[in-house]
Parts: sequence; C-alpha cells; structure tokens
Amino acid sequence: MISVYSIAALVLAYLLGSIPSAVWIGQAFYGIDVREYGSGNAGATNTFRVLGKKAGIIVMVMDISKGFTATKLAYFIGLSVTGPHASTQFVNYELALGVTAVMGHLFPVFAGFRGGKGVATLFGMVLAVNFPAAMLCVLVFVVVLLVSNYVSLSSICAGFTFPLSIVFVFHSSIKAEVLYGMCVCVLIMVTHQKNLERLLKGKESKVYLFRKKKS
Repeated sequence: MISVYSIAALVLAYLLGSIPSAVWIGQAFYGIDVREYGSGNAGATNTFRVLGKKAGIIVMVMDISKGFTATKLAYFIGLSVTGPHASTQFVNYELALGVTAVMGHLFPVFAGFRGGKGVATLFGMVLAVNFPAAMLCVLVFVVVLLVSNYVSLSSICAGFTFPLSIVFVFHSSIKAEVLYGMCVCVLIMVTHQKNLERLLKGKESKVYLFRKKKS
C-alpha cells in the first residue's frame, strides 16, 4: 500500500542517490570536474582514472553507501508489513528504494542530471538486499580486476554473477529479487556499451591497484 511514508522514502532515496560524490570530491579537493576528463562519467571508475586511488576509493565508498542507505530506508516504511508474504513485500520495498537511488546516481538533480554508471550504487543495494550474493560479486570483481586490470570488465562480470548466484547458489524464491538481478545485467550492459566497444578494440583504459602503470 502506497503511503505518505513510502513516497517520502522514495524521494529521500532519489536524493541520496543524487549526491554526486565524484563531482563534489573532484571540485572541492582537486578543482576538477571529472565529467570533463576520462570517460566523462561521474563515478568511481572515472575518478580512479582522473584523480587517482585515494579519491577513487573515497568516491567508491560514498557511492556504495548511497545505495546501501537508500535500500535500508525500507525499515522505516516496512514495519507494518505482516502476513505470509511479509518477507517478499519487504524485499520489494528494498528493491524499489535501491533502484530509485540508482536512478538518482544516473540522473543526479544536484549535478545537472549528468551522473555515473551506477555500479557502486548498485552494489550498495545488492549488499543491503542479499549480503552473501554481494560478497560473491566482490570476489568475482576482484579476481577479474587483478587478472585483467579492467574495471569495466570486472563490473560486468560481477553484475552477471548476482542473478546467477541468487538462482543457482542461494536458491532465492523471491521473484522480484530474481527479476532485479536480470535487470542489473541489462542496466550494466547498457551503461557499459562504450566500454564494451573499447574492450573489443583493445582501447579500454586499465586501472592498476597494486602496481604502477607500465610506460
């Protein structure tokens, strides 16, 4: 049932997602709008490329926190959910709020509606909804990143890991969660279309976390 609290939570989730971490960090501490450099996206990956590891890590943590916090707003509007389908309804609340936060990241009202690709915010949402699946996604992301040094490829692989894991590993019976997992794959493929093109052409930029980039 839609209530004033539900609407307020959705608005707050969007505003949380709209916090342009990369833009604000870049402008406040480096005098740079990351959207004018690199891939042109206001996200953690481009921040790593343009501003370096320290700024990239800060932005990534902030973006993950946006998705996680927005999703957990479900506790404020889902307290009255009872009955045999309470668990499913609560997850639906979480997913709706998380998706709204991701949309805020993609189209932030605080930054002229020019945001990032939403991967970190998506992860924060997954972390809040299904922690074990989120950890498996992290493992896949780290392994692929260490092997390839491509953040985009790592994000895509981690994105596909989520729906596969909740179906075949954790056997989730919540249809909305499975559907969301499939939507995650579609969204990541759409937002990473240019990255995929660059990967196929061998022109995608690499990110070296534990060693210096080769000259």
